[in-house]
Amino acid sequence: MASSKKVHAIGIDLGTTYSCVGVWQNGHVEIIVNDQGKRITPSCVAFTSDQRLIGEAAKNQANRNPTNTIFDIKRLMGRRFSDQTVQSDRKLWPFNVIQDTGDKPKIVVQYKGEEKQFIPEELSAIILEKMKKIAENFLECNVQNVVINAVITVPAYFNDSQRRATMDAGKIAGLNVMRIIDEPTAAAVAYGFEKLTYVREEKNVLLFDLGGGTFDVSVLNINKGVFKVKATTGDTHLGGEDFDNRLLIHFVEQIKRKHKKDISDNPTSIRKLRSACERAKENLSYYTSTTVDVPGLYDSTDFILNITQARFEDLNMDLFERCMGLVTKCLEDARMEKTSIDIVVLVGGSTRIPKVQQMLEDLFDGKELCKGINPDEAVAYGATVQAAKLSGQGNQEILDMVLSDVTPLSLGIKVVGGVMSVVVPRNTVIPTIELEEFTTDKDNQTVVDFEVFEGERAQTKDNYLLGKFTLSGITPAPRQVPKFDVCFEIDANGILNVSAQDRSSGQKKKITVTNEEASLSNDLIKKIIQDAEMYRAQDEECRRKYEARNTLERYAYCMKNAMKNKSITEALPFATKIGIEDEIKETLSWVEDNALPEVAESISRMDDLKSICAPIDSI
Repeated sequence: MASSKKVHAIGIDLGTTYSCVGVWQNGHVEIIVNDQGKRITPSCVAFTSDQRLIGEAAKNQANRNPTNTIFDIKRLMGRRFSDQTVQSDRKLWPFNVIQDTGDKPKIVVQYKGEEKQFIPEELSAIILEKMKKIAENFLECNVQNVVINAVITVPAYFNDSQRRATMDAGKIAGLNVMRIIDEPTAAAVAYGFEKLTYVREEKNVLLFDLGGGTFDVSVLNINKGVFKVKATTGDTHLGGEDFDNRLLIHFVEQIKRKHKKDISDNPTSIRKLRSACERAKENLSYYTSTTVDVPGLYDSTDFILNITQARFEDLNMDLFERCMGLVTKCLEDARMEKTSIDIVVLVGGSTRIPKVQQMLEDLFDGKELCKGINPDEAVAYGATVQAAKLSGQGNQEILDMVLSDVTPLSLGIKVVGGVMSVVVPRNTVIPTIELEEFTTDKDNQTVVDFEVFEGERAQTKDNYLLGKFTLSGITPAPRQVPKFDVCFEIDANGILNVSAQDRSSGQKKKITVTNEEASLSNDLIKKIIQDAEMYRAQDEECRRKYEARNTLERYAYCMKNAMKNKSITEALPFATKIGIEDEIKETLSWVEDNALPEVAESISRMDDLKSICAPIDSI
């Protein structure tokens, strides 16, 4: 029997600073506005004494609640606590990140008077769930009778563990994740379909994607619906957040030097100053100077300082130059000259920075940059197109579309001397299956350990360990006699599985790397999903409490305004009039003192107020 459930296809750009969701509907992509009427949602989660906040609501209270407001979650995804980048970021985050078992990072918050600890996948899942909810509200769908197929984007330079972590977050959020695709590839799809008339003929396109936390550059060949990635490179820790951090560090040093005050250990002051730095960066994309003004930054002292566009550029010049160096590297990897690039497309909010645009134009000898697609929405747009294709919902052009992506990093096995033997070179087109022969390095080995690494360095100690496994039961023989076929299989999501087979034994048994360090176990995912259901129930209870309280407050103000009507007050007996005014005053005072009362209390108050105000309704 065929399923009666309706299928919807959505694309989610899970960004470091902002996230965006699109849906395929009525033959086109619709970028959806959130409950604040905005098309992008802050990737921010906050915990208070009585509720959990997501998106705009979380960001808006960050200055008041810095240690329990979590942002930059994507920068922790799939990383070890000991990573240098994590340790560097910890110094600038107002919230607490601790080391969990297996060198994993955990975020510590205070929620409802208790300490809670979250792994990055849980917090990313909360944001993904928010994006899912935004889509459901737009579609006005009954979640019991609908299937939401999602494509989620990741930076092209995300490694295997980071991709697995994103998939795990999608599962926790209750999404049917069909595919993980690279952000620049999604942006290229958006360009191809928004500017379709311009790419009927073959074009070589360079995607320059500089977002809030990551930077990617990809060279693609687009030809009549075929999107072929020629090369990709990037940095998973380079973006607008780093430009904000440079400003933040600059101002902290200014305060220390001029006022002999170190605010670096004050989370509230740092959060206030960070918010001001974000605004300053945005202003400097349009004005040659701006003023950073933070009232009561520390010890009730106001902080006011002017900063110019030139000074901002000087503070970040090495980061801008790093971007240009990666562009050159990507062209080299694609074996293309810059003159072969037909179009340079800008994606990501940080591409609005004038100096970045100027340096990119100079690099391409004055070539005009393509700014014709929305840099904040392009990635979600392209992900939605891919979701429509995979769901079989798109038009014929989408169904005929072919996406050919590449693996961003080399993959291999550790051999004698700690050397990395590459099995899958970077920029190999995926999906792919690569076979390589290995042997023993000692006589009479019955057990062989395989260690799988990812990276570009010659020594495995300088690369990233993805996982390890052991093949046992090998027939003893002199070294280099046994032969093993090692298979690297990368799926369309860019996720890797590795297996090995002993030729001499003839056994067909294969062992697959599951990368326990990076990927969550099914049991842990189930537990996190159960916890998420509990939090959803708590959030729903909070919503009902607020609605009941706000309904009471609106009615009280409605009655208060009615009592300003002379014709009403003159028609009421004096005692009744005084009784109504006293009850309204008492009700509004109670509402002000009770931010989150129980639903039953608000309903009881409403019944009492309505009973006393009944004479007004009869006039």
